[in-house]
Amino acid sequence: MIALNESPDVVVIKFGGSVLDGDGKVAQAAELIRRLRAKGRAAVVVVSALKGVTDQLLSMATKTDATISPERLDDILSIGEKTSARLMAAALEKESIQSVVVDPDSPFWPIVTDGRHLDASPELQECRARGQNLLLPLLKDGKVPVVCGFLGKAKDGTTTTLGRGGSDTTAVLLGNCLGASEVVLMKDVEGVFSSDPDRVETPRLLKTLDGEEAGLLANGGAKFLHSKALRYQKKGMRIRITALESPEAGTVIEGGFPDVRVERSEEPVSMITLVGVDITNLRSLAEVVESVKANGSSVLGMLLEPKSALLYVSDGKSVLNSVHKALLRGDLGKAVSSFDGLSMITIRGSALETKPGPIGRIVRPLSEAGVNIYGVVTISSSVRIFVSADRSESAVKMIESALAVDGQ
Repeated sequence: MIALNESPDVVVIKFGGSVLDGDGKVAQAAELIRRLRAKGRAAVVVVSALKGVTDQLLSMATKTDATISPERLDDILSIGEKTSARLMAAALEKESIQSVVVDPDSPFWPIVTDGRHLDASPELQECRARGQNLLLPLLKDGKVPVVCGFLGKAKDGTTTTLGRGGSDTTAVLLGNCLGASEVVLMKDVEGVFSSDPDRVETPRLLKTLDGEEAGLLANGGAKFLHSKALRYQKKGMRIRITALESPEAGTVIEGGFPDVRVERSEEPVSMITLVGVDITNLRSLAEVVESVKANGSSVLGMLLEPKSALLYVSDGKSVLNSVHKALLRGDLGKAVSSFDGLSMITIRGSALETKPGPIGRIVRPLSEAGVNIYGVVTISSSVRIFVSADRSESAVKMIESALAVDGQ
């Protein structure tokens, strides 16, 4: 047992429904927790509903009432995780491990949400306070909280669900709230691969990813982890994706995302406009980009239209001649122009996705202040905007002010 005045080394372990499905799987998971505790680590267990149970509950509910309310549906869907938590607690007791089932009806429940049924978002500060005040004492007392993944509780007391990948979100969120050194997501695959093993030949298992790389893959359709979960990864907290059979292996995600960071590049930027370019011809674009690189500059962003392309390049005043030569030499397009004197502002952070309409929140104050925007390039939790250099400092302050409410 951990003494009450000690700060435990916390690890959060989430078991997916497919991982627990099968003879002896729950017992194998409990044995893993026993071994972990023998090393002096405090464990928080997060469980999903058993494989297929959520879909079955959803089907039964909608067949019973095709117009069932989201609030009622959330309550029904929660049954799957509540059952898994009790099965896991029973398996832990068999290993002589004291456990506490933590579901939305429990006095120890830590996850408070905004009340949006079927796709709720956690209220991070309140979750952190409840995690520290309710779960941490259980850990210090040597007990293992078994927490229902996917579920939340609105301030009015109703049960909510966290949407797709919700159990992963629960695990990473609790890791954040409890200061965990590691969050282990037990899947039915041994880690993250270079591409989907079901769609490509000979994929390679990746040992590491940084938070930004993981977010890009998740937003691009990779199914190892929902990007919503990555919002809650703190710096210094590892996320390990692995299988029950090899818990020390798998893929480690490190780094995490800042909540919100607004940065202005010191490099002068030019907007290069190419017209008459066949964007279906990759050779054309490749040669233009190579001409920029040969000049010692770099492409910061690119926008494509059917017959034109916009390139935002650093130190662009000296680039125009090189791009023009490449255009004529390869007969790649009709004409090229350059607009100089721009700056690039980059807005990055997981909190951009916690509320709808991040682009609107960024550009609205600039528009109201009469700041002309010469381009917006966005990918995952990162937005790049290009404005006149003489308005860039004030633009940064306006964006920071507009997004200040998002930092959690």
